[in-house]
Amino acid sequence: MIITRGPGPAAGRLFPEQAAIVEMCHRPLSVAEIGAELDLPVGTVRVLLGDLLAAGLIETHEPPTLAELPSEDLLRDLLAGLRAL
Repeated sequence: MIITRGPGPAAGRLFPEQAAIVEMCHRPLSVAEIGAELDLPVGTVRVLLGDLLAAGLIETHEPPTLAELPSEDLLRDLLAGLRAL
């Protein structure tokens, strides 16, 4: 997942595609979503993202794995507690 770090830089310093990425990633987006939005191949998007990451303009975050999600037992207990209210 990609998200913009702080305020965007002056657009004159970036390629138009990079400026678009910085603008659209105020909410987390996947590399595939960025590629689809810009109509660019994922490989090209990864190169653009690498430059933005090196410049400190974006952050990357791994999506949660199944092991990090709440267990089914916890969710069942939470639901039971809510129903008891």
